[in-house]
Amino acid sequence: MGEFMTCASSLRLDHLQLAIPKGSEDDARAFWIGLLGLPELPKPEGLQGRGGLWLQGPGYELHLGVEDSFRPAKKAHPAFATHDLDALAEKLNTAGHPVRWDDAIAGRRRFFSEDPAGNRLEFIGE
Repeated sequence: MGEFMTCASSLRLDHLQLAIPKGSEDDARAFWIGLLGLPELPKPEGLQGRGGLWLQGPGYELHLGVEDSFRPAKKAHPAFATHDLDALAEKLNTAGHPVRWDDAIAGRRRFFSEDPAGNRLEFIGE
């Protein structure tokens, strides 16, 4: 058990990936870059023909990969922390991405929304 703990304590998140449908990169860019402000990263040359895009978050990368038989993730989801949860909620609502506030965890302010592909996203106040 101690060996596992040593290994696990050295793990850090490098990137996470969400699936998007083929041809939806422009909508994804409008949301992730235009609305949320994540800068786009160049994809490695060997992956450029696969579609999708890579984004840079603080301390992680977000990869949006094209999936031929795409189905949005409705339960599994990433959670993003922010210092200004209310402003983000207003920004998402105004842009047509309704937010659903959730108070199931005492002492934690959070809401859920979706990206343009319909993937569930959680946003948590810091």
